[in-house]
Amino acid sequence: MGEAHAFLHDGALNVPALRAQFPVLAQAVHGAPLAYLDNGATTQMPLAVLEAMRVFETRDRANIHRGVHTLSQRATDDFEAARAVLKRFIGAGAEHELVFTSGTTESLNLVAQGLWLGGAGKAWLRAGDEIIVSGLEHHANLIPWQQAAQASGARLLVLRPDAAGRLHTADLQRLLTERTRVFAVTAGANATGERPPYEEMLLLATQAGALTVLDAAQAASHAVPKLSALACDFMAFSGHKMYGPMGTGVLAGRRAALERLHPLRLGGDMVEWVKYDSACYAALPARLEGGTPNVGGAVGLAAAAQFIDQVGRAAIDAHVHALRAQAVAGLAAIEGVTVLAPHATDAALLSFVARDVHPHDIGTLLDEQGIAVRTGHHCAQPLIDHLGLGPTTRASFAVYNTPEEVERLVAGVARALEVLR
Repeated sequence: MGEAHAFLHDGALNVPALRAQFPVLAQAVHGAPLAYLDNGATTQMPLAVLEAMRVFETRDRANIHRGVHTLSQRATDDFEAARAVLKRFIGAGAEHELVFTSGTTESLNLVAQGLWLGGAGKAWLRAGDEIIVSGLEHHANLIPWQQAAQASGARLLVLRPDAAGRLHTADLQRLLTERTRVFAVTAGANATGERPPYEEMLLLATQAGALTVLDAAQAASHAVPKLSALACDFMAFSGHKMYGPMGTGVLAGRRAALERLHPLRLGGDMVEWVKYDSACYAALPARLEGGTPNVGGAVGLAAAAQFIDQVGRAAIDAHVHALRAQAVAGLAAIEGVTVLAPHATDAALLSFVARDVHPHDIGTLLDEQGIAVRTGHHCAQPLIDHLGLGPTTRASFAVYNTPEEVERLVAGVARALEVLR
């Protein structure tokens, strides 16, 4: 309890104490202190996560479920304890199950492919059905649905945002029909920070009889949805975007919906029995977790969830929102800079463009000042094309970032533009 209080001061984050938990930040890049503002791509890991993984790898490392020896039993307990922690973290109910994956991309592919791989008469998606995806999506929540539509004969529809990048429930209502079988939407657009009214949209799609899919990758670090409060069949997120290890992730959802998925990984530990000419798949969650899992990664992911709750979700949320607001104001005041979706005040990231200057050049000059940002289309090229502004520079914020780093970002962009124009 004392350690938790050390991370807060008068209800706000004690950022110096938090930064001390992230060893990677104590370095210089090109002679300047590192200002790591690429958290929308990957966050850093705190000591608590690193230690949890070290303990597993140096004490309990073994394959799970099938072994009768002590290390195997301990590893199995660690794995299932991690699952229980993450279920509590996302507010799962008795009707939900949680499957470990390598990240959001695998989770969404598991859903999209699993809904048509069952074959004629068994698959959820069939010829003539309709799939609706929002126009804000990361490629990982678009391309799998393109493939699913092509493979099943379904039709893919796009819920397009307006000129400012907003989604509207009235537009979704017009797209929903008795043929709608799937609706997929993000909890936060990784290219702009836009937070759509996904709660209402998921409910509308559920009432229309569709399965619903929520990409929560950009929300998990500071605003993870409570699954039991949503009309949501599938929710996906990644460990590396919430202070956890790379190569870890979750697909959580209603058991009845998860049971509709045809497994993608066929092999060990996902079967009840096997004969030369047939096999019987195991019950959830094992049937969707074929092969040797990343047990150490699951342990680290659970530790990351516990770290977030120890610090405090509300405090983290308020902190990253304040940093974004500061950055929006500072960057918008620079001549020739346009911030995308400045109205998206619930986001932990922002993207901007500068007139007559390529974002890659801005990113390179910022790196020379020790400031790490991301440039390009952010795996959301259709959205960037829709907004008509071209590739962007993106800064994204985390629990360990400071107002001083935002000041360095704004000043660094101003200096970069002076050099490049």
